[in-house]
Amino acid sequence: MIKSFDDFCLYVFCIVDDICVQLAPLLERPGPQPQCSDSELIAMCLIGECKGWDMETDLLSNFQVHRDLFPIIPTQSRLNRRRRNLMFIINWIRRILLSWLDVAQDDQCVIDSLPIPAVQFHLVPASTGDWRVHGADFGKVSSKKQTIFGYKLHLLVTMGGLVLDFVLAPASVTDLEAGLDILSEHTNKQVVGDKAYISEAQAAELWCTNRIHLLALPRKNQKKQLPKPVRRMINAVRQIIETVNGQLDEQFHIETNHAHTFWGLCARLYTKLTAHTLCIYINRLLGKPDFLQIKSLAFPN
Repeated sequence: MIKSFDDFCLYVFCIVDDICVQLAPLLERPGPQPQCSDSELIAMCLIGECKGWDMETDLLSNFQVHRDLFPIIPTQSRLNRRRRNLMFIINWIRRILLSWLDVAQDDQCVIDSLPIPAVQFHLVPASTGDWRVHGADFGKVSSKKQTIFGYKLHLLVTMGGLVLDFVLAPASVTDLEAGLDILSEHTNKQVVGDKAYISEAQAAELWCTNRIHLLALPRKNQKKQLPKPVRRMINAVRQIIETVNGQLDEQFHIETNHAHTFWGLCARLYTKLTAHTLCIYINRLLGKPDFLQIKSLAFPN
């Protein structure tokens, strides 16, 4: 049972360290081992995301008073560099956690996207980052009636609120195009999307090639409409991904970018999504299958 922040840190570190033992061949490096181990650094980053300490200065300053838990606190530059170097390991941790969760086997999913601005709109002309080199561009976010410069994070989420898969695409790429990219890697699923995923041709192709039934709510001006019970079911299911999007935005601040480079952004996204999956895993360990209880893990003290 987790009763304090210390308990939560112990749970996270033990889980991360056990997985890092499995990934030991991928963590080998020349020279002496760092004083702050890879397991400790990854655990600190994941705990920080759960607490909402998504800026390095906040993360490091808050852990200064918890040296009994993590005796060696790296400098900000070293934390940034090592997290970027470890970002694929962090994503492997997420994938291993998925393999341990029975809810990851759910064949019914929801698909949607979140805006990930690289630079605030008015700062784009003076931006000196590598964003354009890595595909960042302008795109519209219909749900928020705004235009951003950057990317969209496209998510495939199970009915249990677990992020099963994702892809980061330029903001100008349509939800349907990016969604097909994700779904092409899966088979035998029923997937609900919003109006952005309407395409009879693409839905038919997905069914033939991947046995994926993509169901999207038709627009009001379309002649072919779904029965009312089905429409109500889709609207109810859509609330699942809206809840997950809310968790990722409100608790993990996923739509706020503090990175100055594309790979820095990727490292942060991997960490946030892994932290989200880790919270669901810990909840289930504690006998709390409801994914809505994720926020209860971020202790104030």
